[in-house]
Amino acid sequence: MSSKVSRISVSIDPSLLKEFDETINKIGYNRSTAVQLAMRDFLTEHKWKDLDGVLAGVITLMYDHHIGGITEGLTHLQHDYTPIINSSTHVHLDHHNCLEILAVKGEASKIKELAEALEATRGVQQIRVSLMR
Repeated sequence: MSSKVSRISVSIDPSLLKEFDETINKIGYNRSTAVQLAMRDFLTEHKWKDLDGVLAGVITLMYDHHIGGITEGLTHLQHDYTPIINSSTHVHLDHHNCLEILAVKGEASKIKELAEALEATRGVQQIRVSLMR
């Protein structure tokens, strides 16, 4: 008899598991469903790196604008990629943190290049790339 699911075992920090269980209970998920959704999100978040051709989507980043030269550096970087950046939105989150949202469309290789350059910028705390074909 063959199973239509695979069973796995993972090691998880107890505090992370507690927070995970509390969150999934609030939204009415069970662990299996939540882990499957998390895995799909993880794959979506990283699969774009293997795509080629013309893609469109968004690059979202959060950074501390008090880090010396970061604002100028990010602006300069965006000017270098004007052919693929269609628009940008800047949001002040609090006294230190800013959120930048870049709508992009262009060759996958250029978008990857931009995302990597943004990620390598000192002071960028988090970056998310969401692309579609």
